[in-house]
Amino acid sequence: MSETLKVIISGGGTGGHIFPAVSIANAIKAKNPEAEILFVGALGRMEMQRVPAAGYKIIGLPICGFDRKNLLRNVSVLFKIWKSQRMAKKIIKEFKPMVAVGVGGYASGPTLNKAAAMGIPCLIQEQNSYAGVTNKLLAKKAEKICVAYDGMERFFPADKIIMTGNPVRENVLHSELSQQDARCEFGLDPDKKTILLVGGSLGARTINESILQHLDMVEKSDVQFIWQTGKYYHSAILEQLKKYKELPNLKVVDFIGNMGVAYKAADLVISRAGASSISEFCLIGKPVLLVPSPNVAEDHQTKNAMALVNKDAAMYVKDSEAPATLLKTALIVVNDPQKLASLSKNILALGLKNSAEIIADEVIKLARRQSV
Repeated sequence: MSETLKVIISGGGTGGHIFPAVSIANAIKAKNPEAEILFVGALGRMEMQRVPAAGYKIIGLPICGFDRKNLLRNVSVLFKIWKSQRMAKKIIKEFKPMVAVGVGGYASGPTLNKAAAMGIPCLIQEQNSYAGVTNKLLAKKAEKICVAYDGMERFFPADKIIMTGNPVRENVLHSELSQQDARCEFGLDPDKKTILLVGGSLGARTINESILQHLDMVEKSDVQFIWQTGKYYHSAILEQLKKYKELPNLKVVDFIGNMGVAYKAADLVISRAGASSISEFCLIGKPVLLVPSPNVAEDHQTKNAMALVNKDAAMYVKDSEAPATLLKTALIVVNDPQKLASLSKNILALGLKNSAEIIADEVIKLARRQSV
């Protein structure tokens, strides 16, 4: 390819979309250091901070989702979609990409629709076991569809599907610390069983409540906890903890920057069932107790979780039952070495390696074809 490789990557909204997008971009740059990569996201969403922090330029569209509860509000949504389509067309005309990549989320719709209409080859990456609305709509226009789960033919044309797995954060895979040293990083006993609780980038009310309601159980256990509350909940949780006695086996943080160290410290992780998180657990072989969020489209987190549970590769607790049973279940599992070993072995067998590199290769192939 004689001319400079130019790629647009669009999508976002949650870490589950952003982390794979950045990983794909990094893999493209590793293969082609001169490549120019432009992100297109949704104004006000997480990608507008996370993508520049990863070293890439991003342009925001005024796109948002439909309000299913208040239909009158969708008049403004339709205007934002129209405006975003016009902006996407202008961005593509000015940047002149050879290929467009969509990772799901609001912004990928206008960007890939316009790219396809302008004759630019498109690739989409679907992280979940149940395809998102945007990706289902874009499937007809995409030339390649990269997936992480079996059975995606029910959503997409089979001849376009490539099984790649989900790209994950580099610092998750390559933590060089021992488990003991990782625990010391959090100021914990290096030799005690450890449970990590993480509800995603923004935290999870249900997981937080499952701990707050059973602080006596935390105190009496011979287990220590790393608890990422999420920034939204952190202050209120600290206020509630002040009313209880000091708990030296409970390390409370609002956000963990290096999840690789946190995962290494833990014998068991309690987590939501986002696709990117599950892919990380598979690649590092980490035993996990999943609490699928009920507040996502098509209940796709439960479907993600069951894809593992049905293969004895994870355990799960329903969101509605978590406050009553989650902590008790976790303490039983973390003290069962055979169960931990079985979960670790089975989930590790499901990991798909080098996902970002495989997707980057497909992007570069499409770009080469376009430049001929």
